[in-house]
Amino acid sequence: MRLSLKALAITSAILWGGAILSVGLVNLAAPTYGADFLQLASSIYPGFHNSRTFGSVIVGTLYGVVDAGVAGLIFGWIYNWIAARSA
Repeated sequence: MRLSLKALAITSAILWGGAILSVGLVNLAAPTYGADFLQLASSIYPGFHNSRTFGSVIVGTLYGVVDAGVAGLIFGWIYNWIAARSA
């Protein structure tokens, strides 16, 4: 069975970008919520800073969308490659 690379990339991007967006937005309302998660994300993504502003939440979300989209694409490609070899 082959995976759809496009569907996997889009799904990964939506899930990870949505996670960063939702945690970031809740963090704007409740400063202690998800602070460690956002600090971890800011240590991974060079342009994202956990400064508790709407702009930084959007930047982190965009980084997450691109990162997860590429990771989903690579994961799907490797999966399809291995599945074709083992069939």
